[in-house]
Amino acid sequence: MQSDNGQSIIKKFFLADESQQVALARKVASHLESSFVMLLKGDLGAGKTTFARAFIQASGFDGIVKSPTYTLVEPYPISHNRMCYHFDLYRLADPEELEFTGARDYFNDNDVCLVEWPEKAEGYLPLADWVCEFSYLNKGRDLIIKALTGKGKNLMLQVFP
Repeated sequence: MQSDNGQSIIKKFFLADESQQVALARKVASHLESSFVMLLKGDLGAGKTTFARAFIQASGFDGIVKSPTYTLVEPYPISHNRMCYHFDLYRLADPEELEFTGARDYFNDNDVCLVEWPEKAEGYLPLADWVCEFSYLNKGRDLIIKALTGKGKNLMLQVFP
């Protein structure tokens, strides 16, 4: 683990296959009991939705996790009397469209928000607790997690002591 000028904590992972990606998402979910904003960045097929699905299911949702590609956001009831709002902003034509979803209400002191393609809504999203950047390798994926807030840093230290 390394610090980025005292501003963030960065952790890097090599994920050899989908099962390692799912295991990591489950581990993160098992430690998270509060509100949280996680941005998921990476090219198409890099593993953002796989990570989000595993996280949502491990957070207590018992059902099928749909990709919100066309709806922009899907809500899921999860543990600790919270909701998880899974955003997929890939098809967002204009960041102002996010306002029409009522997104401001989803970023609150109780719920979890996972946002795929956050760069499509730059300037319209709150400060993330974590930014997760997925990238392809010849075999497997690299994942870099940046903890940007106090809450994000505390979770990083709990999950990866």
